[in-house]
Amino acid sequence: LSGGNFHGEPIAIAMDTLGIAMAELANISERRTAKLIDPATNEGLPAFLIDPAMAGLHSGLMISQYTAAALVSENKILAHPASVDSIPTSANQEDHVSMGTIAARKAVEIIKNVENVFAIEFLTACQAIDFRGSAKLGNKTKKVYSFIRKHVTYVSKDRELSLDIFKLKTLLGMKNTPIDSLIS
Repeated sequence: LSGGNFHGEPIAIAMDTLGIAMAELANISERRTAKLIDPATNEGLPAFLIDPAMAGLHSGLMISQYTAAALVSENKILAHPASVDSIPTSANQEDHVSMGTIAARKAVEIIKNVENVFAIEFLTACQAIDFRGSAKLGNKTKKVYSFIRKHVTYVSKDRELSLDIFKLKTLLGMKNTPIDSLIS
């Protein structure tokens, strides 16, 4: 008789729960991004946060919101819990498998997507601040805005935004920054 306790179900459930929670955070973030670019919901900001004189020729932050929406949709698929699935192995000797490694790998992929969705939201929020002005921002928020604008510039016309998103994702992960102090 085996006396080991080798079943990874507690970890599998924890990793699935982490993935589900992170997917939901990204979903909320993407909805804030969508609200900021939509003139029907953004309370007077220009459509897609591009100068109206440039609209039509330039798409502003429309495509970055598409990217966030795609990442959120991917997360919904990845968030399906692996721990609810089991396949017997070892000639049916191992009749219940936790799928914990799969749950953990999926959680890591979801977190990578969430980082990009958050970076897109920060990019969008800074663009909205550029139109509204920073006078009404709180002290910490103003520091975060200024810090981000030192690294990522205003989007005045279409350009490749993947580099800006990557920079923001990196800044979001750094310690001892205005961003870190705002979210910790």
